[in-house]
Amino acid sequence: MRIVTDKIAFEELKQIADEKFGDLVKAVVDVEKEIMVLGGELHSDGEALLLQNGSTQKDLWGINLYPGKYPNPDWIEFDSIINFRPTLGNKTRDIEDPKIRQKIIEILNKRIEK
Repeated sequence: MRIVTDKIAFEELKQIADEKFGDLVKAVVDVEKEIMVLGGELHSDGEALLLQNGSTQKDLWGINLYPGKYPNPDWIEFDSIINFRPTLGNKTRDIEDPKIRQKIIEILNKRIEK
């Protein structure tokens, strides 16, 4: 797993996908710190790594990235079991709040050099 606090080349993202699942990269995004973890078997692995590095649970959201689908909007899938947070108003695995989705897209655009 890799914590991205600066930038990562899109080619490197594709390489991470190839090494793990072939077509997808599991990612966990900290919407407050604007950083993310890429790779790992489960979103909860990335979540744990960010928590160990000072992130706060409420700021962490799991997504899947499909580099082969870029630039189609569906290259980002807002689905993860870590997103199920009824106490925060998110009652499914999907990220329901459009503001959080938009923030994640902005962070991806900032951190991934295409």
